[in-house]
Amino acid sequence: MELSCRTEYALLALLELAGHYPQDEPLQIKQIAAQQQIPERYLEQLLATLRRGGFVQSQRGAKGGYLLTMEPWKITLLDVVNCLEGAEARNRKEAIGTLARIAPTLESVVVDEVWQEVYETMRGVLQGYTLQDLCDQRDSRRQINIMYYI
Repeated sequence: MELSCRTEYALLALLELAGHYPQDEPLQIKQIAAQQQIPERYLEQLLATLRRGGFVQSQRGAKGGYLLTMEPWKITLLDVVNCLEGAEARNRKEAIGTLARIAPTLESVVVDEVWQEVYETMRGVLQGYTLQDLCDQRDSRRQINIMYYI
């Protein structure tokens, strides 16, 4: 199990926006792409999806760009994953239960139960983290990496 490139890039873009949330100034796609090393064209598509999902809003004009629509501590990672991979994630959950329906043996039921537990644990972990949590972790690691010279 791994995080899709789509979701990873979206989270990186949202983290960049969350870091600028207090300033309430929009970030342009080229700024986000350069800072997080995301291809601009791909980022455009991701931000359009996130805008439809209600996570970001766009502002037109010379000082335009993208802003978060809500506070970073109100956006869980599960919300983002569901926005980006909603149908795909639901299909994976349904596929987990397919084994027990196709070949209803005792073994397949046991395997299905384990996969259901994995799925629910993953959802619980993603629900337990917000964008603010990731920003806080990033900021604390930045502090550790600062070298002081006398």
